[in-house]
Amino acid sequence: MPDALLLLIALLACLAGMGWLALSMDVHWAQVRGAAAQPARLVTTLRMLGAAALAASLALCLAVDSPSIAVLVWFMALAGSTLTVAFTLTWRASVLGMLVFWTRQGVR
Repeated sequence: MPDALLLLIALLACLAGMGWLALSMDVHWAQVRGAAAQPARLVTTLRMLGAAALAASLALCLAVDSPSIAVLVWFMALAGSTLTVAFTLTWRASVLGMLVFWTRQGVR
């Protein structure tokens, strides 16, 4: 697979991971799903998905470049993903709802 495609997948995994970690917090969940309650099991699932996606992103970065460059690229991807999720929560929080498509839509 071309290196550019692997890096794109790594960036998308990083973005999804940060989104899942953000949605595991009650405040951000309320922004996305409104009054819908967040079960404790879902919080654990979202945190595990977020950690797994970030780990997969690091593994993909390491597969593309040497470790010193891969870690730098991964940290930059983390920073960019964090900003993207923060701006999305500020501007259009409902967009992050696609990351939890398997849950019921709450009343807003």
